[in-house]
Amino acid sequence: MNINVQEHEFKAEMKQLLNLIIHSLYTHPEVFIRELVSNASDALSKARFRRLTDSEILEPEAELKINIHLDKENKIFTIEDSGIGMSDDDLITQLGTIAKSGTLEFLKKVAEEQKSIDAQLIGQFGVGFYSVFMVTDEITVETRSANQDSKSYRWKSNGEERFTIEEIDQRSRGTKIYFKLKEEHSSYCEDWKVKSILKKYSNFVDFPVTVNNEDINTVSALWHRKKEEIKQDELDEFYKFISNDTNTPLAHLHVSIEGNINFKSLLFIPENAPPTMFQDSKEKSVSLYSKRVFIQDDAKDLLPDYLKFIRGVVDTEDISLNVSREFTQNSPLMNKMKNVLTGKILTWFEELAENDKTKFNTLFKNFGAYLKLGLNQDFTNKSRLIELIRFETSVTGQGNYSSFNDYVNKMSADQTEIYYINADNRDRILRNPNLEYFNKKGIEVIYLFDPVDVFTIPYINDYKGKQLKSIDKSDIDFKDDSAGSDEKLNKDISTALIEKFKQVLGDKVEDVCESVRLVDSPATLVVGKQGFDPQMEKMMQMLDKDYTASKRILEINTSHKIIKNLSLLMGSDSNEHIINDSIETLYDSAMLLEGYLKAPQDFIKRMNNLLEIATTSK
Repeated sequence: MNINVQEHEFKAEMKQLLNLIIHSLYTHPEVFIRELVSNASDALSKARFRRLTDSEILEPEAELKINIHLDKENKIFTIEDSGIGMSDDDLITQLGTIAKSGTLEFLKKVAEEQKSIDAQLIGQFGVGFYSVFMVTDEITVETRSANQDSKSYRWKSNGEERFTIEEIDQRSRGTKIYFKLKEEHSSYCEDWKVKSILKKYSNFVDFPVTVNNEDINTVSALWHRKKEEIKQDELDEFYKFISNDTNTPLAHLHVSIEGNINFKSLLFIPENAPPTMFQDSKEKSVSLYSKRVFIQDDAKDLLPDYLKFIRGVVDTEDISLNVSREFTQNSPLMNKMKNVLTGKILTWFEELAENDKTKFNTLFKNFGAYLKLGLNQDFTNKSRLIELIRFETSVTGQGNYSSFNDYVNKMSADQTEIYYINADNRDRILRNPNLEYFNKKGIEVIYLFDPVDVFTIPYINDYKGKQLKSIDKSDIDFKDDSAGSDEKLNKDISTALIEKFKQVLGDKVEDVCESVRLVDSPATLVVGKQGFDPQMEKMMQMLDKDYTASKRILEINTSHKIIKNLSLLMGSDSNEHIINDSIETLYDSAMLLEGYLKAPQDFIKRMNNLLEIATTSK
């Protein structure tokens, strides 16, 4: 052995540690690249700081960068930085021991419990460098510290019980690490693979990174720059890079928080909703970084579910690099960041709603369903979400939106309730005869035809003291006797006809009564005071196949020509079947409009009978 080569033993049962690292902790060896780049970036940061405070630093003009060289033919992986470097003592203390006491015991426990932590724990306990032994049998480190009188050293180990250190010819400041890849990991000398790993984990490190002299991290970490210095085209490029979206974003938010918690964030609203919007397995929301180094690509714990359409990055130095998913899920720090981010985003939306209605309406058109679902998820911000919700109404026109506040401000002084109607789609709403009174009187009705609306209204109940009420309910507070212009049947005839309806329909209906709300239609079905509106009942049936919808109340328009004609047929036995078929047909027609007609063949048969009578020559 060369007399200048010093042999040292690893401390803290390093052999056991390396065995755990290689065989138990990680399923994706690619993380060794991230760890080497992160270490190099830290060394460069220290060098940058030192040259600001120490005029005697070695090679003060050296470019701060990270170079990776891949020798595909010989399977040699090399990474070199111009950072702070290491002395021989540093090599012993930093590469020869485990960073923290208790680390080995902790990692043993993790392995015994067979936890899948893969890339998330390297670095938290200072074991990131050793991850390289997953892909090689021997590592060589050549380094020179930033001291003017420093010497250069070579550290070498095969990951067993010992390592060696020897003095070598002077080299430049910084550290060079190289090793030959195992045959089964030789793909890590492929340019395309290493570049993709760098773009995933290390694209935003604070120093240039090259692979075989090609620049890799060409998109900068914009969230660390002052917002007034960032140009729109930079924001667009950055958004496309992190989101894989070809469109430019609708809007962006730059957040910088310092105090009890410290983090920076750059968030975006996509211009369009993705086709996989409600498919969680394909959703990617906000990415979590620590000191510009990637941790998670879908940090679900940073935002509530109803804001998962937001894209962007959050970077904090307050958590250890590579924290495990188990840690982030239960971290008080993550919860604090979540609360702050949620508040900032809702304020952002409120400002858009106030100052850029066109942009906000686009946001709501694409992602309003998410905000509505937030009503039963986020009780802390429920009142803010209610103010942000938008909908079409009977007076806004198709494609235009109103808020609850807009609605209340337009109400007449004597209107005590906020009216809405729920259906599968807008066309079905427009065909609903229960709208006739409100249209005649010019009373605005909220249209709810988003599938999530059945979950929305029950969590609102009232707004500014005005109760929300479905116009399909029987207990509407009508202010006069009728919206119709034709004369009604007198009370005695009307009462007798209603009794006839009850006799014919029997237990198909809860009740039959004279209608106030109808103008142009002869009959309609409404829900009793204790019943659910039709859309809620459909949802209940989807959730429970045995759920039975409540019976409806049939309201008849006694000023309508059909109802008056039926009253004229009363009292004659020869007209009995016509009256009965007509009553059944009116009921079935109302059921058809609601989507509840169960026996269309009977309906068609009665219709044909009535048509035959109507077309018979007199």
